[in-house]
Amino acid sequence: MTVETTYRRHDRPLWRRLLLRPEAILIFAIILIVVLSIIGIPNYLRPNPGYTFTTLLLNAVPILILLLPLTLIIATGEIDISVGSILGLSSASFGLLFEAGVPLPLAAVLSVIIGGLIGAVNGFLVTIVGLPSLAVTIGMLALVRGIAVGILGTTSVTSFPPEVTSFVRSSIPGTPVPWLIVVFVVLAIVFGVLLHFTAFGRGVFAIGLSSETAAFSGVNVNRTKFILFVLSGLTAALVGVLFTLQYSNAIGSNGNGFELRAITAIVLGGVSIWGGTGTLLGAIVGGLFIATVNKSLQVLGIGDDAIYVITGSALIVSVVIASVASVISTRRRVTTSAT
Repeated sequence: MTVETTYRRHDRPLWRRLLLRPEAILIFAIILIVVLSIIGIPNYLRPNPGYTFTTLLLNAVPILILLLPLTLIIATGEIDISVGSILGLSSASFGLLFEAGVPLPLAAVLSVIIGGLIGAVNGFLVTIVGLPSLAVTIGMLALVRGIAVGILGTTSVTSFPPEVTSFVRSSIPGTPVPWLIVVFVVLAIVFGVLLHFTAFGRGVFAIGLSSETAAFSGVNVNRTKFILFVLSGLTAALVGVLFTLQYSNAIGSNGNGFELRAITAIVLGGVSIWGGTGTLLGAIVGGLFIATVNKSLQVLGIGDDAIYVITGSALIVSVVIASVASVISTRRRVTTSAT
C-alpha cells in the first residue's frame, strides 16, 4: 500500500467523518422530528412537556434494553428474532407465579431464568447442532409465543402491588426521567464495555467478519455465540418482568412485534445485518429514533398496524441502503488498491 493510498482513505476532515456517521444523522433526525411534532401536532406537549418526555422514554426503554444483547448477536452475523416472544412468556410466567402465591422477587427471578434457558436452547441449536439462527429463532418465536398465550389463555394478571408498579412508572425526583432509564443505562454500560473494550467484544466483531479467521485467531466461536444467545434470553425475560410491572398487566401477548422494532433500530444505527461492523451507541440512537417516531404517530392517533408498516418499511430501506453502501465501499477499496 502506498503513502498516497493511505492518504486517500483519510482525506475527509474529522468533522465530516463524525457528522456523516449513522448516529449523528439519526440524532439530527430525532431533533427534526421533535421540532416538527411540536410545531405541527397540537397535542404533542400536552398535558405538559415533562409528561411527553417521560412517556416517550418509558415507551423506549423495553426496546432499548432488548437491543443491547441483540446488537452483539447481529455483530457476529447471527440473529435472534425470538426476543419478543421470550418477553411475552416471561410476562405470562411472572403473572402466573405471582398469582399462585410465589413472592414477587422470586417470581421475577424464576421468570428471568426461564428466558435464559430458552436462550440456551437457541444457542445450542445454532452452535452445537449447526442450524441457521434465522430458522431456529423463527421457530422459537412461534413456539414460545404459543406457550405464553396458552398458559394464561385470554385472562391477564393485574393484581401486582400498587407501590411496586407505581415506582416502576415513576420518575427520578425533580426530573422527567423515569427510573427505568437507570436500569437501561447500567446495562448499556455493561454491554458497551463488553463489546468495545474487551477481548470478548473484539472476538464478536471478528466472528462477524469471518468465523473461520476468528477461529484461527483463537476465538472460541461457538462459545461466544452461545453466551450471547443466553444473554439475549435473560435480557428479554428481564424486560418482560419490567414491562409487566410498568403496565401492571401480565399477558402472553406482551412484547408482540418488539423484535421487529429492535432489529430496525440496530440496523438504522449502522450495525451491519451481516455482522462485523457497527457500534452499540448507534443501535441505541436507532432505538431512540424509533421511539420518537412512534410517539409522534401515537399522538396523531395512528394505530399500531400503521406503525408496524412504517417500521417494516424503515427496516427494508435501511438494509437496502446498507447493501448499496457496502458495494460502493468495496468497489472504492478495490479501485484505490489498484492505483
